Amino acid sequence: MNKINKKAFTPIDQEEKDLMESIERDEWRTVNNFDGEKTKAIEAARNTLKKDKRINLRLSQKDYHQIQIKAIEEGIPYQTLISSIVHKYLNGSLTPKS
Repeated sequence: MNKINKKAFTPIDQEEKDLMESIERDEWRTVNNFDGEKTKAIEAARNTLKKDKRINLRLSQKDYHQIQIKAIEEGIPYQTLISSIVHKYLNGSLTPKS
């Protein structure tokens, strides 16, 4: 595999740096059934992004306005922000400020 030109590309974080180094150590291998794995990955992505359930949620007016402000700051619809918060909480990636 080709070496990455370090002058042309600087990793944005430690995870990206580790990935770049693993590529340079030639640790990546192709899968035997690429088309099958690609199909499974596409299906998993579709199922992750599919929003097929609707809920009603009551919020205080203050919380509702703060969510709208945050959504505007993030450049996303407020429903998408709420969905993202719920998803992150359920997956354990939403942590309290320290």
